[in-house]
Amino acid sequence: MRHLIDPLDFTKEEIESLLDLADRIIADPAAYQEVARHKKLATLFYEPSTRTRLSFEAAMLNLGGSVLGFPAADVSSASKGESVADTIRVISSYADIAAMRHPKEGAPLRASQYSGIPVINAGDGGHNHPTQTLTDLMTIRRRCGRLDHLTIGLCGDLKFGRTVHSLIKSLARYEGVKFILISPKELRVPSYIITDVVEPAGLEYQEVRSLEDSMPQLDILYMTRVQRERFFNEEDYIRLKNTYILTEDKMKLASPNLAVLHPLPRVNEIALSVDDDPRAAYFEQAKNGVYVRMALIMTLLGLADPKGKEGA
Repeated sequence: MRHLIDPLDFTKEEIESLLDLADRIIADPAAYQEVARHKKLATLFYEPSTRTRLSFEAAMLNLGGSVLGFPAADVSSASKGESVADTIRVISSYADIAAMRHPKEGAPLRASQYSGIPVINAGDGGHNHPTQTLTDLMTIRRRCGRLDHLTIGLCGDLKFGRTVHSLIKSLARYEGVKFILISPKELRVPSYIITDVVEPAGLEYQEVRSLEDSMPQLDILYMTRVQRERFFNEEDYIRLKNTYILTEDKMKLASPNLAVLHPLPRVNEIALSVDDDPRAAYFEQAKNGVYVRMALIMTLLGLADPKGKEGA
């Protein structure tokens, strides 16, 4: 039995295989509408979510399975003091696979240690968000045709942004990737990401303040919101929240082949007028999340691929 807790739990080859499966699902979704019949997904969300929870549920329903779970900690027995370990022991009797989001870093890992079913980390604090990373990789590959030899700009909250941390970990395994890390000094990427991930891979990176100066260099711009819920100080949030706003004028500085990604939700860091630019890929990215989660559920449950490939 396998879990997905960290984006590096799958090898590069396994990720490519999973993305290939997601591409086949996009090409013929009707072929996959019964592959998870009689299987149940438990969505254990201790923290608010729109896209992640609903895309997991849509993914399981699209595969012919069913869904049970809770959307917030206050409507679960966590509000009575039940531990994550006890919750997953019980849920293992009710479902075949579980997706867990938790504000405490490491909670999905602890759940996996006590679980009788595969556990998927759907985001743990400011740590990791591996299924968002799979969605990001799928969108980049479909837009650029590759995952290597790309210049990736990551902009905004690089300190608390778990999607940023997960994406850097995964892309660091590909040759020729260059990171341009765009943030105010207070929201710089944690030092361990540089020393433990980027530098050992021998990849080029820059830490800069200016989005405008970076735009002409980029193949991918990954925008993030400044996350109010991660701040301990309201004044710091208010001071930093509007540091970067992507506008039509800034888009004019970029390559015609640029792709703009954002894990969503956005607040005001991307102007609404940018939505009409063909380089805006963030709503396509959200849609891809359903297909990649369908592929992941199939993979972790070992379900047969009706298009002739077996689940990994």
